[in-house]
Amino acid sequence: MDEQYTHLPTSQLLGSVPAVVAEENKGNANTGPQANLQFFPPHQGVDKGPGYQNLASSSEGGGPPPTNNWQGVFNVYSYTQYFNVDTDIVINRLLSSLDPRSGDFFSKIDANPDLYGLIWVSTTLVFVIAALGNLSTYLIGSSSWNFDVSFMSLAASTVYGYAIVVPLGFYFLFQYLGSPASVVRFWCMWGYSLFIFVLSCFLLVIPLEFLRWVIILLASSVSACFVASNLRTYVEGNDLMVVLVAAFMLQFALGLFIKVWFFT
Repeated sequence: MDEQYTHLPTSQLLGSVPAVVAEENKGNANTGPQANLQFFPPHQGVDKGPGYQNLASSSEGGGPPPTNNWQGVFNVYSYTQYFNVDTDIVINRLLSSLDPRSGDFFSKIDANPDLYGLIWVSTTLVFVIAALGNLSTYLIGSSSWNFDVSFMSLAASTVYGYAIVVPLGFYFLFQYLGSPASVVRFWCMWGYSLFIFVLSCFLLVIPLEFLRWVIILLASSVSACFVASNLRTYVEGNDLMVVLVAAFMLQFALGLFIKVWFFT
């Protein structure tokens, strides 16, 4: 290119675009602070500015729900922490429920109470009662034996109703009496206390009535002592021994109900 054209001002050339650097700099002077990817949204104060919204808000249905209102009750993320257990923890708690003298179950689950045991043990007990209850009636040798489907519905209503309502009732009772209590810890403890009934149902199939009664009385006593010994930590220093007796009798009565209605 000739040297005479190299010094022409570009703004005077046909089709050229004027520089807008100054205008861009002027417009950037009013923009907000840059977003930091490590902290999102960037505005943590009351005025978050336009276009920003909290991540995992309740309107989007993701992430942990708000803890200051009832919306969290209907969000599945509220309950994930109560299923954060592995096989070793569950087995250890199942074995602890077979020791009626320790009374330290709450100290073992204090850092991580779970609802997995409540659901898993209760559901297993329902199916075991329904299946083995029918099997025990078949082993008696009656010629008119039929599979009783009502065992399933009766076992489900009994076990689930007991495992949910009874701990909830004791929770409200301790709250009324001024003793600190946690409904999740109560559900956890009562759920694992039913494990011994799962084991005893396999022995109740034996068609010897006297042996059946010995088995269910021992299982009911162990389960009832486990519940009462762990609730003792809530009544120390208070005249609430009647509460322990009530918990013992309810747990014992559940075992007798299983024997009378399903293994007779």
